[in-house]
Amino acid sequence: MPAPKFHTLNGSQIPRGMVWVDEYGWSAIEKSLEYSLTGAALIDGAKRQAGRPITLQGEVDAGWIQRGKLEALRQLSEVDAVASYSLVLADGRTFNVQFAPAAIPVEGKPLARPELPDDQQPYVATVRLITV
Repeated sequence: MPAPKFHTLNGSQIPRGMVWVDEYGWSAIEKSLEYSLTGAALIDGAKRQAGRPITLQGEVDAGWIQRGKLEALRQLSEVDAVASYSLVLADGRTFNVQFAPAAIPVEGKPLARPELPDDQQPYVATVRLITV
C-alpha cells in the first residue's frame, strides 16, 4: 500500500512535502549542571513528559500548501489557546499536539506574487506544534 500523500492535523490535510525540520533537535532528557561551594559537580536530570517541537516546513521547491488550507490552519490555531489536536504524519506516526507557544504558529509566503490570490494559490509555509 503506498504512503499517504498528506499529513493530517485535526482532519486537515498538510502536504507530506512539509518536512518535520526539528525532529532531531530535541532531547527527552533534561539535565542541569551546577557546582557546590566545594567544587563538586551537582547534576540534576529528568525525563520530559511532553513539549517536543514538531515544526512542519515547506521550501520554495517542495511542500507547497494551498492558500485555503493554510488559512484553515491559521484559523484553527486561533480557536483555543490550549486545545490539543491529533497529528498523523504521512509515515503513520501519530502525536497529540498543540500549536506552539511563544511563536507564530502558522505562517506562509506566496510562491508567486499574485495581486489577488485565490484559495488554490501555492504558499511556502511553516506550522509550529508541540507534543502534549
